[in-house]
Amino acid sequence: MLDERPDRRTVLADAAIDVLSESGMRGLTHRAVDRTAGLPSGTTSAYFRTRQALLTALVRRLVALDQAELQAIGEATPVPRDAEELTAGLAAFCSGRLTGEGRRRTLARYACAIESVHHAELREILVPRENAGRRTVVEFLSREGVRDAEERTLTLLTCVDGLVFDRLVNGGAVTEEEIGGLVASALR
Repeated sequence: MLDERPDRRTVLADAAIDVLSESGMRGLTHRAVDRTAGLPSGTTSAYFRTRQALLTALVRRLVALDQAELQAIGEATPVPRDAEELTAGLAAFCSGRLTGEGRRRTLARYACAIESVHHAELREILVPRENAGRRTVVEFLSREGVRDAEERTLTLLTCVDGLVFDRLVNGGAVTEEEIGGLVASALR
């Protein structure tokens, strides 16, 4: 039987995500990660000697978690039959990004995106990747006759991401009406 407990580096990266989402970039310290992970002082610095090494591990973990989630969504979701179905799916995804586990990771991701302006290696890790969720949108737009479906998908998903960012900063929910407007624009 395989041991299914996460390795120590994963535990520390997950704790770092929690610290970053709760305390911001200034609060992300080795000591804070040790406390959050419930590990002895010095554990984080033994695995990640520098703050940059800790931040890189955190970003890699965020991307891995996001990619796994997007892959699972895409595999479990057939290509939408119409714009309303795509709108409902994107609205549900936004709702998850604004609450619970999704909120924590999204706050950390945005903080890392800002930090990546000063650290090219983080920017490289955060580059949007191909996944089943993105392919589902591309397939839908292609089926609807959109010639530049790849580009429109990127624009649509970037706009959706912007709505999520706005609601995290300013409060409120992303509405189906807002998402519907973005989907309609992508279809034009």
